[in-house]
Amino acid sequence: MAPPATERWCWTLIIVLLSLFVRSSTAIYCGEDDCYALLGVAQDANASDIKRSYYKLSLEHHPDKNPDPESKKLFVKIATAYEILKDNETRAQYDYAIEHPSEVFYNTAQYYRAKYGHKSDPRAVLIGLLVVLSAFQYLNNVARYNEALATVKRTPAYKNRLKALELERTGGLSSKKKGPKQIDQKLQEELSNELDLQIKGAEKPSVWDLLGVRFVLLPYTIIKLLVWYSSWVWRYKVKKAPYSFEDASYLTRRSLGVPLDAWTNLDEYKKEDLVQRRLWEKQNLENYYAEMRKESKRRR
Repeated sequence: MAPPATERWCWTLIIVLLSLFVRSSTAIYCGEDDCYALLGVAQDANASDIKRSYYKLSLEHHPDKNPDPESKKLFVKIATAYEILKDNETRAQYDYAIEHPSEVFYNTAQYYRAKYGHKSDPRAVLIGLLVVLSAFQYLNNVARYNEALATVKRTPAYKNRLKALELERTGGLSSKKKGPKQIDQKLQEELSNELDLQIKGAEKPSVWDLLGVRFVLLPYTIIKLLVWYSSWVWRYKVKKAPYSFEDASYLTRRSLGVPLDAWTNLDEYKKEDLVQRRLWEKQNLENYYAEMRKESKRRR
């Protein structure tokens, strides 16, 4: 049974399109011409023969030497062919396209990668990218920190702390009626620098936190982590030693999911109480959460 007319037309169109693509597989290099034929050399010609032939033909067809319009067009084709064949990478890709004309998409991708892809050293590109990203990261951190600092300095708590420190520095000679805005500007800056401001989410910018620095220190960080993990396994898995307070604090903080800065600012008595509960053990953690839920209901 013969296929319907519509199906035959579809298959015919597909074949025509494929044939056009196959032709364009090599046409993207020197158009409809053969790059080797344009330079008058064989496909196995060496680089010296290709260069010699190009200089000879370019002198013959250069617009300054030959005013013929057709010669000018031929000169452009010759120059294009030489650009393709003088580079070992693009020449190899062109030879592959000649031998494998059916691999249209692969040949096209290889051509545009070589023609438009950057030839910079990947290491230099990576370093440049890290430097740019680190610069933006640092500027962003500085802006966030300054904004958070300005917000904190407008709070009554900060003004009271500043006033108390001023009284301490001046021996109580400052007038009680004098507000924070009336404090000498230079003295205010000095006192502000003495106050230890803990701003959650906007810590003071540090070069050690930058992406580029962390990348450079990555091998050291990995080695340090491996040493720490090996020491942990040896002390607590092999020797079965009791946890130190520092390590027990780490396990407690990790079990509760508490950020490091929040744990650092936690009351020491509260820390000790949580560590003694051994919350890294599943049953103890469940009991602790049950107590918290019961306490929350009681307060309601």
